[in-house]
Amino acid sequence: MSEGVLPQLRNLLVQRYEQIRQSLTIKLGNADLAGDALHEVWLRLQRDPTISGPVQNPQAYLVRMGINLAIDVQRSQSKLMSTEEVEELMQALPDPAPGPAELAELRSEMDVLMAALAEMPARRREVVLLVRLEGWPQKEVARHLAISLRTVESELKAAQEFCAERLDRVAG
Repeated sequence: MSEGVLPQLRNLLVQRYEQIRQSLTIKLGNADLAGDALHEVWLRLQRDPTISGPVQNPQAYLVRMGINLAIDVQRSQSKLMSTEEVEELMQALPDPAPGPAELAELRSEMDVLMAALAEMPARRREVVLLVRLEGWPQKEVARHLAISLRTVESELKAAQEFCAERLDRVAG
């Protein structure tokens, strides 16, 4: 590569920017695309030391470089989905909401759990409701009910086993 090719091309791009942009706009048919292409040309000239010289017509070289980069940009954009395509895809996705059969099954399970809660001893029911429904820390439940943390843990375990057993009876 000739040592002066990259600086020569950079200087020419700066000096004749408007003229090169107009040439690209005419060839590409789009002023925005021409501006984007010239930006890419500048970046390529900054980071790509592989341009080998000599370049006989530097301005034509820059215009051709801009056209090639614009084509690359258009190709990459053509791979992107349009807004309409995205909307069609979104409409084709299944609704994540449960269907009627799932709702009926969930209601049935909820009825079983409510019945199981009603059958539990009062303290066990209160522990489960405070921890699982209200989100209280187990230490707070122990303090609130004036029982040990170990008792809270065992009541919680017993309640969960009781509810699981009830649900298994209905499902099985």
